[in-house]
Amino acid sequence: MFLTDRKEGLFLRFVTVLGFLLMSYQAYGEMDIIELPRPKLKGKVSLEEAISSRRSVRSYSERELTMNDISQLLWASQGITDEKGLRAAPSAGALYPLEIYIAKKDGIFYYLTDRHRLKKISGKDKRSDLARAAWNQRYIGEAPIDIVICAVYKRVMSRYGERGIRYTDIEVGHSAENVHLEAVALGLSSVPVGAFDDKEVSGVLGLPEEETPVYIIPVGYRK
Repeated sequence: MFLTDRKEGLFLRFVTVLGFLLMSYQAYGEMDIIELPRPKLKGKVSLEEAISSRRSVRSYSERELTMNDISQLLWASQGITDEKGLRAAPSAGALYPLEIYIAKKDGIFYYLTDRHRLKKISGKDKRSDLARAAWNQRYIGEAPIDIVICAVYKRVMSRYGERGIRYTDIEVGHSAENVHLEAVALGLSSVPVGAFDDKEVSGVLGLPEEETPVYIIPVGYRK
């Protein structure tokens, strides 16, 4: 069956508009992806010095972190460290149940571990909302960035049952300590935060239902 001239014109117009929409969607998606600088594997501070100097700090200056700083912190949390895809923090059965988010002045971002990138989730500054969800711990709203470690417990429980909950929480500790020590190595300060309302934090970050926020780490320069 052949199309009439009118139908053919409408069809071509539809295809053109559809193509434009697909191109726009693809471009928008690409704009949401941020390539992070390659992490450095050698620093100026020894591991022993970082352990000795690490302290919980709850007062931060307004000085912004560089993308190099953010790259190093995220890499320390869950970055891939070898060709097999193993990560910076050990994981029971290499199941990797952790998902990492950061809140900063220009929005909420999700860490894509596969190629060391960030995906922008929101363009709004939600640090104050995050602080309120953490029972008004104001320094969460003042820190240049807040790293939020979330867990998908079922990834580990599918193999280890109820014991998987413990394994996942242990892994959160591994990841968080890496961040705290990396912060010291970068001349930054941090503080562990576990006091918050899970549902409210999930709402602020827009988390999928299966992800549970477990740990918040404000990071910045000491005031």
